[in-house]
Amino acid sequence: MACKLVILFFFVNLLMQIPKVRATVPAIIVFGDSTVDPGNNNQVSTVLKSNFEPYGRDYYGGQPTGRFSNGRIATDFISEALRIKPAIPAYLDPKYDIEDFATGVSFASAGTGYDNATSDVLSVIPFWKELEYYKEYQNKLRKHLGKDEANQRFSESLHLISIGTNDFLENYYIFPTRSSEYSVDEYQSFLIGIASNFIRELYELGARKVVIGGLPPMGCLPLERTTNMFFGSDCIDEYNDVAKDFNKKLQGAVTELKQELGGIHLVMSSPYDKLMEMIRNPSHFGFEDAETACCGTGFFEMSYLCDNMNPFTCSDANKYVFWDAFHPTEKANAILADYV
Repeated sequence: MACKLVILFFFVNLLMQIPKVRATVPAIIVFGDSTVDPGNNNQVSTVLKSNFEPYGRDYYGGQPTGRFSNGRIATDFISEALRIKPAIPAYLDPKYDIEDFATGVSFASAGTGYDNATSDVLSVIPFWKELEYYKEYQNKLRKHLGKDEANQRFSESLHLISIGTNDFLENYYIFPTRSSEYSVDEYQSFLIGIASNFIRELYELGARKVVIGGLPPMGCLPLERTTNMFFGSDCIDEYNDVAKDFNKKLQGAVTELKQELGGIHLVMSSPYDKLMEMIRNPSHFGFEDAETACCGTGFFEMSYLCDNMNPFTCSDANKYVFWDAFHPTEKANAILADYV
C-alpha cells in the first residue's frame, strides 16, 4: 500500500510540473529549410515555392501558405503541444507583425543549407541571413515589450534548428564544387563547424534553450528512390549512411557545446529513427504507402511540378508518409513532432 501511495504521489507531482514546464516556453523561434519554412520563400525571388494548390489543401481553410506539406509542419505541432499557438508564422509574411511574432516566428527558407553555396543553388535565404533576421526581430521585440522583458523571453524561448539535407542532396552530390574540395567526411565536419558557430552566436544573443535536428534517412526520400530506379527503387544506402555519420558527429558537437556554453539547454533531436520506422513499417502508423508520395505520380514532383493541374495526386494524404517527393505529409509531421 505504501509503495502504491509513493507511486501515486510521484505521478501527481509529475503532472503538476507539466504546466510549469510549458509556462517557461513563451515562444518558439525557428531556423532552417523547407521542413520548417511556413512561407518565407513566398517573398523571395526563387522557383522553390509552394504557395499554390494542392499544397495546403488540409491546412486551416484549405489555404496554401508556402508550407511544403498538405497541411501543417512539425514546428506547428510542437507549438500547439506547448500550448502556445497552432501555427508558427513566417517572418517575411506581411500579414503578421511583431505582436504575432512575440509568441513564435520562423526565419526558415526552403532550399537553404548550412553551406552558403547551397542557398545559392535556388536563390533562397542563406543560413547566415536567417540569423540577421533574428537580430532584427530582437530589436523589434525589445521596442514592443521593453528591453528586460524581451531579453527574458529570448532566454526562455525554444530555438529550433532543422537544416542540412539540402547541403548533400541539392549541393554536394549534384555539383562538383564542394565534392572536389571536400571528402564526404570533411564536408560533414565543415557543416558541423557552421552549425556549432551558429549555436554560439545564438547563445551570445541570449538564447538558452536550443534544439538542433539531425538528418533524416535521406536516401529513402521518394525522389532519391526514383534516381535509384534501375536498382529496384530501393533506398540509397550511401545517403543514409552519410546521414547517420553526420548525426553522430553532430551529437558530439552538441556534447562539446554544452560543456563550453554555461547555462545552455542544448539538445539534438534526430528524426532519422522515427522516420525510418514509418518507412519500414508504415501500416503500424496507419499509412499505406511509404515509397511514393501523394502528389502527382509520387516519384519526382515537388514545388511547381506538384500543382493543381497534376491529375495523379492522391485523394487522401493520410495514407502516405510523403506528401511530395521530398517532404512528409501533415500526418507524418505530427508523428515526428510528437516524437520530438
